[in-house]
Amino acid sequence: MSTSKSPKDTPPQRSTVILLLSDIGSTTWRMFLPTIGLALLGQIGDSMTGFTAPWLMLTGAFIGACLAGLLIKKQLTGINE
Repeated sequence: MSTSKSPKDTPPQRSTVILLLSDIGSTTWRMFLPTIGLALLGQIGDSMTGFTAPWLMLTGAFIGACLAGLLIKKQLTGINE
């Protein structure tokens, strides 16, 4: 009896292009969703109050950028483990 695996027993390998595109997509949402989302929330807050413009939007963009940096750092440390 042979213990070698046949080609049907091995799982298919994912293409390098697919892996690269998935990493790019993952990084992109981690960068832009918090930054743009919190900036838009700040813009809505500015328009509702009327007297804080543009400080809530800038604060939301800054907090979103910091959050994006933390998400990217978490993604990169997850890859290295």
